[in-house]
Amino acid sequence: MNLKSSTKTDVNMTELVVEIDAESFEKAVEATYRQQKKNISLPGFRKGKVPRKLVEKTYGENVFYEDAINMLLNIELPAVIAEAALDLVDAPKVELTAVNKEDGATLKVICVTKPEIHIEGYQGIEAPRAEAVVTDEEVDQQIDAMRRRNARMVSVDDRAAEIGDEVTLDFEGFFGDEAFEGGKGENYQLKLGSGQFIPGFEDQVAGHGLEEDFDVTVTFPENYQMEDYAGKEAVFKCRIHEITHEELPELDDEFVKDTSDFDTVDELKADVRKRMEEAAKASVDRAFENAIVEKLVEKIEDPIPHCMFEQRADMLLNQFASQLQSQGVSLDLYLQYTGMEQDALKATYLERAETEVKLRLALEKIAELENLAVTDEEVDAEVEKIAQANSMTAEDVKKHIALDDLRTDLAVTKAMEFVKEKAIATEPKPETEESAEAETADAE
Repeated sequence: MNLKSSTKTDVNMTELVVEIDAESFEKAVEATYRQQKKNISLPGFRKGKVPRKLVEKTYGENVFYEDAINMLLNIELPAVIAEAALDLVDAPKVELTAVNKEDGATLKVICVTKPEIHIEGYQGIEAPRAEAVVTDEEVDQQIDAMRRRNARMVSVDDRAAEIGDEVTLDFEGFFGDEAFEGGKGENYQLKLGSGQFIPGFEDQVAGHGLEEDFDVTVTFPENYQMEDYAGKEAVFKCRIHEITHEELPELDDEFVKDTSDFDTVDELKADVRKRMEEAAKASVDRAFENAIVEKLVEKIEDPIPHCMFEQRADMLLNQFASQLQSQGVSLDLYLQYTGMEQDALKATYLERAETEVKLRLALEKIAELENLAVTDEEVDAEVEKIAQANSMTAEDVKKHIALDDLRTDLAVTKAMEFVKEKAIATEPKPETEESAEAETADAE
C-alpha cells in the first residue's frame, strides 16, 4: 500500500490517495480466498474444496475484492497515515475509486485531523476568588446538627401541641356534611410545621391538647392535583392522641465524649471548624478554577471537528451508564423510567463535552508553548499511584494503559496548574450586582 498524495481539502480535513499494487492486491485476494474457502460449497465439490477460479466465475471476479482490501487497510493503513504525518480524531472514510487485477486498487481516504490550536492571553487571566470564611454561627449550626442527630423524642402531656412537635392524631375531612375519599386518617404521625398537609392545617392543629376534639377548616389550593377538590373549603374533625417533642442533649464534655473522638467541647468545635475551613477552601478553589476554565475556553476560536464533541459526549454517557449499573440499574431501565430516548440523553452532555474538549486542546497547546515536559520519573510515579489504588503491580498497569496518553494527561495537569498560578484573583461582585447583570442578560 503506497501513499500517492496527501491534500488538505478543508480545515481539519485531509484527503489521501493510496494505491495497492497488483502483486500485493493479488496476495490479499488469495489470502482472503484461503480464509473463506472452508465455508464455500458448489455443486460437484465438497465444502472447502471449490477452486478459486470457479468461485470467481460463479460469483464474479470481484467476489473477494472488498474483504481483501479491508484486510490490507487494517494492516497497512496506520503506517500510511503515519507517513502522511496525520493525527486523526475520527475513523477515516475510505472510498474505492478503481480496482482490477492488472493494476491493483486505488483508494481515496478522507481523514478528519486534530485541530491546530492558537491561544493567547492565557497568562494573567482575571477571575473572582472569594475568601474561605467560616463563621462561629456556621460552626454552631454544625454542632446543633450533631445534637439533633442524637436527640430523643419525649412525650408531652402538660401542654398543647406546638409547631415543631410531632403529633399522633385521627382526622376525617368533610365537604359540608359529606365525608370525602382520602380525607381520613387514624393514628397518623405528623410533624407540625413540616408542610405535609394543606396550608393552614398544621397551624390550626397547634394549640390543641390531648384527646381534645376540634375542627380544622382549610381551603384546598386552586392547583390541587385532585381537580374535584381544588378550591373547595373542607372541615377536618380531629383528635390528638399523643404529642412528642425533640429534646436535644446538653452540649457538654460528656456529650462530646459519647458522640465523638474528643474529650471537650472546645476540641470538638476546633475540629469542626478545621474541617469546615478545609471544605470552604476546596469550594473556593473549585469556583476559582471553574471561572478560569470558562475564560480559557472562550479564548479557543479555532474550528474543532464536531466528532470530537460527539465522542466525548459518548464517553460521558458511558460513564453515567456505568454509575447506574453499579447501583443495579441498567441504562435501558433508566430511559424507561424517565421517558427519554438515548440520543436525547446524550444531547444533554454535548455542552459539557464541548467545554471539556476545548479545555483539553487549550491545555495541550499551553503545555507545548511553555515546554512543560513530563519526565520518565513522573510517569513512573503516576503508574505506581494507579497501581496502588487498584491493587495492581506497576507492570500490570503498563500493560493496560497507553503510557503516551498518560504522559499527555500529566502535561495537561501541569498546564492547568501553570494557568492557575499565573491567574489574577479579583474581588467577587456583590450578589445583588451579579443578579442585576444576570437579569439584564436574560432580558436581552
